[in-house]
Amino acid sequence: MPSATTGWRLASLAVVMSTTAALAGCAAFGDARTTQRLAPVSDAARSLPAQHGQWPAQDWADQFGDPQLGALTREALAGSPTLQAALARLASARALAEGARSGLYPHAGIEGGFHRERISETDTLRGTPLAGRWVDQAQLSGTLSYDLDFWGRHRAALQAALSGVSEADAEAQSAKLVLTTGVARVYARLATLFALRDVTAQTIDQRRELARVGRQRLAAGLDTQVGLTLQDADLAGAEADLTRIDDEIAVVRHQLAALLGKGPDRGLAIARPVLLSGAARKPVAGLPDDARIGLLSRRPDLVAARWRVEAASKDIEVARTAFLPDISLNAMAGLTTITPSDFLLGASRAFSFGPSLHLPVFEGGRLRADLHGRYAAYDAAVADYNQTLTQALRDTADTVDGLQATGTEITQRQHALQLADHAYALAARRWQAGLVNQLAVLAAQSEVLAQRQQVAQLQGQRLDLQFRLIWTLGGGYAGHPPVAGTAAPASTQMP
Repeated sequence: MPSATTGWRLASLAVVMSTTAALAGCAAFGDARTTQRLAPVSDAARSLPAQHGQWPAQDWADQFGDPQLGALTREALAGSPTLQAALARLASARALAEGARSGLYPHAGIEGGFHRERISETDTLRGTPLAGRWVDQAQLSGTLSYDLDFWGRHRAALQAALSGVSEADAEAQSAKLVLTTGVARVYARLATLFALRDVTAQTIDQRRELARVGRQRLAAGLDTQVGLTLQDADLAGAEADLTRIDDEIAVVRHQLAALLGKGPDRGLAIARPVLLSGAARKPVAGLPDDARIGLLSRRPDLVAARWRVEAASKDIEVARTAFLPDISLNAMAGLTTITPSDFLLGASRAFSFGPSLHLPVFEGGRLRADLHGRYAAYDAAVADYNQTLTQALRDTADTVDGLQATGTEITQRQHALQLADHAYALAARRWQAGLVNQLAVLAAQSEVLAQRQQVAQLQGQRLDLQFRLIWTLGGGYAGHPPVAGTAAPASTQMP
């Protein structure tokens, strides 16, 4: 039969536990609740129709038929301080997750010490043989503690930390995508400038030929000096345009060098792009099927926002458990003595073990304020996610509309260019036959120049929109957010 002492201990423990449970049931969480809900993907079926396209692949830069583009994007990733900072944040998040994981396991340690102490003659040991004496105290013990985590506080903290790791990983992927598509879009601008330079150089050659013929006709008395002067003025203007384009090409090369993390001399080594050549491939032909759903798992910035919501919801669980009793098991075994020579004797052994309990009763509103703050952080994360989703849908719709409109306009402009070329050829022949003056030829030639410039700029704009669509579709990112239907934290109005 159990002894009376054992029975008293069990009764005391039962009283403590029942009292704690009663107090825990009355824990006042306050009026903390969430006011935000995750927005659904809606009202986009007409703006984002399926067009039988495909998602960008991870090696999307290599699929445009320009090896230099892929090499530049990889060089940018290797030397970008922005990406390195994002990777450092990812490493920090992983370290925090490892720290949070330690709460699931027992903690063990060794403590030891030696100190010399004089016992007071007028304190609690007054009148004993130790009063007024110097004593040496030696202590060595091993400790073990284990938080039972009845309410899942450590598990929720770990889940929040792991969500933070996933968020940091998605943010690093987002930084990578922004950098690589940024390089590609600047590179497309460089390709457009070279195309415009070709148009301008061709125009200069044509005007020089017209000026040569004009001088011959002037010497033969077939033209006037006024027409020849106008031809020379247009030639000088075209040469000025060529100088301006060359300057813009140099500036864009410097911009590319900066994106690569290099000095301006690196830009001088960048060869002319071949993106606008007939052999270049254009893999993003349209919006992929089920794009509206795919946006939830393909845009790294949206995935990061969703993981941020998940982490905030777990932080709320951690804050809620702070109101509940924390029960842990503790044990100690060691040696302690005030006589160093007796340190290793069995009589110096010391042991302790048993449960410990902590229940906050009055914290001055600290716990309630912390819970309110966690709910506010959750609402902010949800609002940020909803805003990111709205912006993602808008970016994609704008880009898809732009691609469709640009493709149609290119076809129309190419037809206009054909007509302008034909008109110029007719005007040149009639001028040589003496049927019209130089003004008609210059006007026809100016129209050809304008149409060629428009076609070149539109082709570059379409290429820029293709790179932008790759960005809006996540650039081949394959990360997955938490389940979209995860319930939001419930209201915690409690007595």
